[in-house]
Amino acid sequence: MNDKEKDTVNKMIRIYCRCKHGQKNELCPQCLQLKEYAFARLERCTFGEEKPACKDCSIHCYKKDYRLKIQEVMRFAGPKMLFYYPIDAIKHLWKTIEIK
Repeated sequence: MNDKEKDTVNKMIRIYCRCKHGQKNELCPQCLQLKEYAFARLERCTFGEEKPACKDCSIHCYKKDYRLKIQEVMRFAGPKMLFYYPIDAIKHLWKTIEIK
């Protein structure tokens, strides 16, 4: 699996946890659980290296509760990626535009 996808998800969850739960160094138990679940889903993705962005995927592999939570995290952290990790944010944006 693409480690870049994991890195992006990890950064988004860290931003979310830092801002929403006040965690600076480590993730809270709830965010850690979400990260582990997301990583497990990425490892099992049938598309492998050709994986589209989750929102554009034809197969939604997350359980409903996790899907809603990761959507919340991404909506919150996505715009903030420009401030925390600008190069990663631009690369991620380029990838989503390039696929379409």
